[in-house]
Amino acid sequence: MTTNLDARLAGYHSPVLSIFRIVFGLLYMMHGTQKLFDWPIAAAAPVETGSFPFWWAGLIELVLGILITVGLFTRIAAFIASGEMAFAYFYAHWPILKGDATAPFWPIANGGELAVTFCFAFLLLATTGAGVWSVDARRRTGVGGVAPNRVVTGTAAPAGYTTGQPVRRRGGLLSRFRRR
Repeated sequence: MTTNLDARLAGYHSPVLSIFRIVFGLLYMMHGTQKLFDWPIAAAAPVETGSFPFWWAGLIELVLGILITVGLFTRIAAFIASGEMAFAYFYAHWPILKGDATAPFWPIANGGELAVTFCFAFLLLATTGAGVWSVDARRRTGVGGVAPNRVVTGTAAPAGYTTGQPVRRRGGLLSRFRRR
């Protein structure tokens, strides 16, 4: 049963990875716009221009959020974003660095679970790539698709992509879930 489900869902790896990247990129970008522009809602406290670390964090979140959302230089942008979120967790949430040895260690208790989630989501994107719906995927050949005799990394590419031959898909989205 699970083998059949795995086989049916395997072809959706790259599109779902692209959706994952777009959603996390937009959420990350919104944290930057909140810090820099008080949009879509005002920040909890005003952030002075050039102040460390919040203004710089907002600038990093805005720029890298845009890059990750459109899928441009995704691996390096996601790696830097992952590091920024690790820094955010240790700087703002880890009790030992705050000088309070009695504060809870666990992210769910100290309010750092969102920073940890972003950190590992971006680490995943840094290792898997942007997916098929990205500028990075378009840049590989300059017009889209894949260059002849080139294996696509970071995606679940069908076998025909390695030979440069077009891959024809039969049926629609639901045809993959029908029993054969």
